[in-house]
Order: sequence, then C-alpha cells, then structure tokens
Amino acid sequence: MILRILFRNAFRNRLRAGLTILGITVAILAFGLLRTVVAAWYAGVEAASAARLVTRNAVSLVFPLPLSYKEKIRQIPGVRGVSWGNWFGGIYIEEKNFFPNFAVDARTYLDLYPEFIVPEDQLKAFLGDRKGFVAGRRIAAQFGWKLGDTVTLRGVIYPGNWDFVLRGIYRGKDKTIDETQFFFHWDYLNETVRRKFPGRADQVGFYMIGVTHPDLAAEVSSAVDDMFRNSLAETLTETEKAFNLGFISMTSTIVMAIQLVSIVIIFIIMAVVANTMAMTTRERIGDYAILKTLGFGGRHIAALIFGEALVITLTGCVLGMVLTFPVARAFADSLPNFFPVFNVSNETLALDVAASLLVACVAGIVPTRTAIRIRIADGLRRIG
Repeated sequence: MILRILFRNAFRNRLRAGLTILGITVAILAFGLLRTVVAAWYAGVEAASAARLVTRNAVSLVFPLPLSYKEKIRQIPGVRGVSWGNWFGGIYIEEKNFFPNFAVDARTYLDLYPEFIVPEDQLKAFLGDRKGFVAGRRIAAQFGWKLGDTVTLRGVIYPGNWDFVLRGIYRGKDKTIDETQFFFHWDYLNETVRRKFPGRADQVGFYMIGVTHPDLAAEVSSAVDDMFRNSLAETLTETEKAFNLGFISMTSTIVMAIQLVSIVIIFIIMAVVANTMAMTTRERIGDYAILKTLGFGGRHIAALIFGEALVITLTGCVLGMVLTFPVARAFADSLPNFFPVFNVSNETLALDVAASLLVACVAGIVPTRTAIRIRIADGLRRIG
C-alpha cells in the first residue's frame, strides 16, 4: 500500500517525473560508462600476477638486454622460470589496425601465462612451426583470421615485411584477460635480425620471471638488479603490476579527468532531482498541512518525500544500468584495439546504486525541511 502511494505521488505530474527519470537515466548511463572506461584502463594492472616479475634495461625500455642474462637469472634462488621477448610493433595493412605483437620464447612464455588457454593440438602446431603465431580470439575474429592463414606485418622497429602463419587462437581463462595480443617465435625474429642487422642480434627487450611464491618478489627483484649492477646493461626489475602501472602513470591526467567528470555527473543528477522534489513539495504544501491536522508527524512526511525521491532516482538508475550493457558493448566493439578488456563490473553497478541513493537522500533534505516546518494554518491557506 505504501509503495503504491509513493508511486502515485511520484508520477502525479507525469511529464515532469518522466523528464527527471530520463535525465537520471542518461546521467547514470554516462557515469557507468565512464567508470567502466577507468576500469578498462586498469585492466592490465588488475590481471597482473603477483608471482611474475618484469626485468628491463634500467635506462629505458627502448634499450635492450643481452640474451646471456637468462642463464644467470635462472640461478637466483626463488626463480621458477624465465622467459624473454621483444616488442615487435608491426603494422597490419594500415596503422589504424593496432594490436600488441610480441616476439617471445614461446614455450617458456606460455608456461608463465597459464591464463592464455591454447588448445593442445594448436599449441603443438605453433611450437613446431618457426613462422607460426598465436593470436587472441578477439583479434582473430576482428580480422577474420583462420588457422593456417598467412598474416603479413610491416615492421617498424624491424623494417621489412614479415610473414607469419596462424597456428593457434588463445582465449582468456576469464573476461579480464586481454584477447587481442599476437605472439610469435623470438628465434624467428633473432635469426632474421642476425642475418640483416647483425649488431642487434641476441638482444631482448625484457625478461619475464616467475617466482616460486609472491612473497619472494621483492627479494628476487633485488637479487636480479644487484647481479647486473655496474654492468654495461644494468637492469630494473619490478612486479608485473608495478610495470603495468608505469604505463598507466603516463596517462594519469586523462584518467583523473575522467574520474572528475564522473563525479560532476553525480552533482548534476542531484540538482535535477532536488529541483523536481522542490517543485513537488511547493505544489503539495496543502496536502502536508492536512496530514498534520490528521495527526501525522514530521517523520511520516519525511518518509513520503524521501520515498518519492527514491522511486524517481531508482527508476532512472535501473533504466541507466540496463542500458549500460549494450552501450558498453557497442563502445568496446568500436574501439577494440584501445580497450581490449571492457566489461561492466559489479563494482560499477554498485556505484550506480550508491550514487542514486545518495542523490535521493541529499535531494530530499531541503524539501523535507520545508514541508515539516510549514505551519498548518499557512499550509491550509494555500489550498485552492
């Protein structure tokens, strides 16, 4: 009965209530989409393993490290596996077709990344083909690649046209895993570089190190860097999460701007709902005066006003949350290379609901105060 009264009161002026709900829906949709963009920005950080370390040149990531470091790193206590690779930076057909592509030591690299699931037969074919590559299922679907297809990348860091054969398509173990990456054999790259650019052979861009336990990450990192201190190529070793955060920090201003805009949206919703509730309260001062004459106290009137605000905001919230999923899917499909992981999280939905509850409560404070403080005689004088 109470819920029915709240709905009837909330939609007494249907046009105003409808427009208010529409505004809340658009605002919640924008808020949820912006929070999802922020979450997608940090997707690589969240997916990083605490048991993996990244070693690079201490000067900059663009400077290489000797291949000979791998055997020394393997001997450090607490290291369970070492792999290596290079950022290839190849272009497929045209520059807009950007996706991460790496030359890696295939067997050891995939051992360190069990979240990349490759069917056994495809993995065997990949390991047995020097020119083979493995691609994520999203990037394969985007370009229509099928097993056995030859794909040519135009090298930028390593000039020339490079031909690869698709031998495997991996999927992530869950929806947080990037399925747009491209991996091929580091040996294939090194052999070609040794022939064309001898001075650049036997050099790697990074080492991936698996530790036996996450608690050993700091100890192993220090041991690796101490081992190569004062060498011609000193190292910087950090956790995979810290490494990924280093890239995020380069765009921290953009992320902060998006977060500020999402907060501003909440204040906009608050202003819209507060205006609606203020207008409703002014129109119904006489009704509240009659309720007072019948013995209803301030808490009853407050419950009615806050209840109406909740009905309006939560209706808009639910509609906005429902629309967030198709809009987010369309957004991700239009920018697959920039946001390989773009999922509306439960945390985002919880923030939508929390924001709506906050807006309803704050927007109802002033109208409630006005309705409670009005004297019965003044309220009845406004009737008619």
